[in-house]
Amino acid sequence: MMLTTNPFDDDKLREECGVFGIWGADTASAMVALGLHALQHRGQEAAGITSWDGRAFHSHRAMGHVAGNFDREDIVRQLAGRAAIGHVRYSTTGETALRNVQPLFAELSSGGFAVAHNGNISNALKVRRELNRRGSIFQSTSDTEVIIHLVATSTYRTLLDRFIDALKQVEGAYSLVCLTSEGMIACRDPLGIRPLVMGRLGDAYIFASETVALDVVGATYIRSVEPGELIIVSGRGVTSHRPFAPVQPRPCIFEHVYFARPDSIVDGSSVYTVRKRIGAELAIENAVDADYVVPVPDSGVPSAIGYAQQSGIPFELGIIRSHYVGRTFIQPSDQVRHLGVKLKHNANRALITGKKLVLIDDSIVRGTTSLKIVQMLRDAGAREVHMRIASPPTRHSCFYGVDTPERAKLLAAQMNVAEMNDYIKADSLAFLSIDGLYRALGDDMRDETAPQHCDACFTGQYPTRLTDHEEHESVDQLALLAERYA
Repeated sequence: MMLTTNPFDDDKLREECGVFGIWGADTASAMVALGLHALQHRGQEAAGITSWDGRAFHSHRAMGHVAGNFDREDIVRQLAGRAAIGHVRYSTTGETALRNVQPLFAELSSGGFAVAHNGNISNALKVRRELNRRGSIFQSTSDTEVIIHLVATSTYRTLLDRFIDALKQVEGAYSLVCLTSEGMIACRDPLGIRPLVMGRLGDAYIFASETVALDVVGATYIRSVEPGELIIVSGRGVTSHRPFAPVQPRPCIFEHVYFARPDSIVDGSSVYTVRKRIGAELAIENAVDADYVVPVPDSGVPSAIGYAQQSGIPFELGIIRSHYVGRTFIQPSDQVRHLGVKLKHNANRALITGKKLVLIDDSIVRGTTSLKIVQMLRDAGAREVHMRIASPPTRHSCFYGVDTPERAKLLAAQMNVAEMNDYIKADSLAFLSIDGLYRALGDDMRDETAPQHCDACFTGQYPTRLTDHEEHESVDQLALLAERYA
């Protein structure tokens, strides 16, 4: 039996993926591999790179982490060319299989076309059924593949117009980096739900899900790709297109809470700074008498620092994380499996014995992790454990590229805060308000008539139609349909 040795991270919302593309670099595929290393937190299931050498496309895709798959010189050497795109993946649609690993590639009438996608097409099954009826033959169960087929079957003449035509037929969230023989295309959906940034390294242009991927290759951050913007980089230069009618952007608010690395800049804001402000707002809204502020490592650290600074309660590492444990190991029995929880995180017993603690985490999903953490601290001698969550209760599933449990498995969808507190067995439990979260992002409060972010996981107010979900009520039904139309 296999069990993750990162039990505290397993009860988290997971981003579907990260993308990275570079045009005009002598060592393009090596640069992409480095960029993907920096984006590994966005997807740890699989990774892939596709390059273009001016004559042919080259691809390598593999299950697992970037390290071990793309740190081999022979593989990188095979990915020849001065242009390449890459992808790291968690699956939110489609099975876990090599055929779904991106970048996806196809030979179209206009030439080779590779695409790496961060997000989720919320009408992919409906579009897929129509394409099947028209004769399309799909090679994967990924929602991303519908984009390739829509481009291939478009009646417009130029590749750009065919690509725009394809995008106008899909709903949901997408940040795309595409590689063709004519150039590289980067675009973001009209609402800008998923992030995408642009950078430069000498004469090369780079696109990535987060600025931290630019930092690791020594590139200069230029700006975010704007919602609804489509940028083309080729031998003729850089051009920007805006083929969609302008709408109020709704970037994902959870990027600031958990998804993005704290050393990234998302939509112009430092993630680390925002998370510290989130912690400060949490302290203002939900004060508690305690000896120490303790983060759940590593995602709770910046908010815990902000909480400590605002409240005046000392910040301490009451939980120590080991960074030297592999992702999985074989569990021979329930008893050993239970002990395995402590391989990744362990209570700092000498510090917390007899103390009253404020425990800071970024979110509660199923609640199983919070229950384990509270019990671990009590077993280590904590006198009181008061849990404070640096976001509002997660009551709704995400359909925009986040691996979310169905709503029936979200603790906050089934219980009120008092009941949740009883479940996790804390001395008290409190969440940041939605207005507090918006204040931390620099807004006075949430505009209920026109929210400034996609916050549907908290509010249930989805910014787009959810065609596939509306037709089929449960995630399980969607998975079955995806397999049926594979």
